[in-house]
Amino acid sequence: MAALAPAVAACRVAVRRALTGLPNDTLVLVACSGGADSLALASATAFVAPRAGLRAGLVTVDHGLQPGSGERAAAVVSWAGEAGLAPAEAVAVRVDGRPGGPEAAAREARYEALAGAAGDLDAAAVLLGHTRDDQAETVLLALARGSGPRGIAGMPVRRLIRGVPFLRPFLDVSRAQTRSACADLGLSPWQDPHNTDPAYARSRVRAAMPVLVEALGPDLVDNLARTASLVAADAEALDALAERSRPGVVYEDGSLDVASLAGLPTALRTRLLRDLALRAGCPAGALSAAHIDALDALVTDWHGQGPVGLPGGLTVARRHGRLTAG
Repeated sequence: MAALAPAVAACRVAVRRALTGLPNDTLVLVACSGGADSLALASATAFVAPRAGLRAGLVTVDHGLQPGSGERAAAVVSWAGEAGLAPAEAVAVRVDGRPGGPEAAAREARYEALAGAAGDLDAAAVLLGHTRDDQAETVLLALARGSGPRGIAGMPVRRLIRGVPFLRPFLDVSRAQTRSACADLGLSPWQDPHNTDPAYARSRVRAAMPVLVEALGPDLVDNLARTASLVAADAEALDALAERSRPGVVYEDGSLDVASLAGLPTALRTRLLRDLALRAGCPAGALSAAHIDALDALVTDWHGQGPVGLPGGLTVARRHGRLTAG
């Protein structure tokens, strides 16, 4: 028997670890664009899931942003059937008109579609194909934008969206490994032109990464991804402390007590302010550090200023010692 190619083995091991603990005979869905990362993920899941007592399906999202996107989505669904992934379906979404830049709008539309499909199909989890390289790029983007720990922590291994667990098995797998896995398996990934379009910030970071690696050393990608893991652990602890502070700060109607907020450390106070905005309906992808700073000024630098405007047409005002969103 021929030895299993190392890249294929690495992908399968990563998926096996991610699926551990899921209830027997439940469905997991792979989000697959047809690119190398998600194609390698789908192939690995098709192999691992049945052996772990699980069912594996696939969803591909058609953003409608490029000519032929519908045909590409149909080709991915057809391949999924051949690979033994069932159910397999394409979901069309509309990106225009959403708040934030084009990348954020497309991401929000995609996650909504994936969560909706998971709910309709009663899936136990959705698997995403982000790699270690994607994580490193996310950290660099966060640093360039002056993001706080939440941004530098990068993409979490597990995240709930509309009650659905989204898992990222490949955060310890490199992009080179997913490409090698596809080549070893005879798969032909789709090359997304957006990945090299300089109009997108992530594409510019991706293009610059080889130069940064040459200047700073071959361990740059690994070190950036490790930084994300370390900061994520700290951020999780601060999130827990902020949650414990809620009873003394948050009223039943969701408004925040200014005096109680002022007595909290900045790291906890700003978390509760962000939570206020999100619970009011502010899109998470459009909520920036500048918005949080403006909310914090209602607490720490109050001089009678008016309400703070937030994405989604929302405002937060200080009245009678409370912060109220509306």
